[in-house]
Amino acid sequence: MFYYHFMHTVYLIIGGNIGNREDYLSQARRLISQQVGEIVSSSDIFESEPWGFDHHVAFLNQVLEVRTTLSALCMFDICQEIEKSLGRDMLTSGYRPRTIDIDVLFFDDCIFTLPPLIVPHKLMHKRMFVLEPLAQIAPHFTHPIFGLSIADLREACTDPLKVWRFEKVAEQV
Repeated sequence: MFYYHFMHTVYLIIGGNIGNREDYLSQARRLISQQVGEIVSSSDIFESEPWGFDHHVAFLNQVLEVRTTLSALCMFDICQEIEKSLGRDMLTSGYRPRTIDIDVLFFDDCIFTLPPLIVPHKLMHKRMFVLEPLAQIAPHFTHPIFGLSIADLREACTDPLKVWRFEKVAEQV
């Protein structure tokens, strides 16, 4: 008997604004590549103002293109376990500071409304901190609900919050 493992293309956004933000992104990438699938493309790291709440520390965000044989719900569960392992407080909801957040933006060109997983991410088209890095690695990917490319969604986005390419500051000696 043969078992076929279908390969899926998934776009994830990882980000956080507590602690060593770069280190948390690095740890998340490592765990995603070990437990979810091969990271085949990644955007630059972008810095942005917090979305939905005020905080004095900006978020670092990065979009990853991942190839996986996992189902969408299995992948989602693993991403939540990665968040927990990196200190994410899963007991509180809402927009708040965090060590790491992993959101599923797309799973192939599928549309899921299987709470807690909703794909495509329901607010991504309103968030420049998602669209800027996503457009860097997948500008021509078409949103399966809106029928628009990521580049077009970025162009139409009215999010006023600033997003800029992260520049690591050299340590003083």
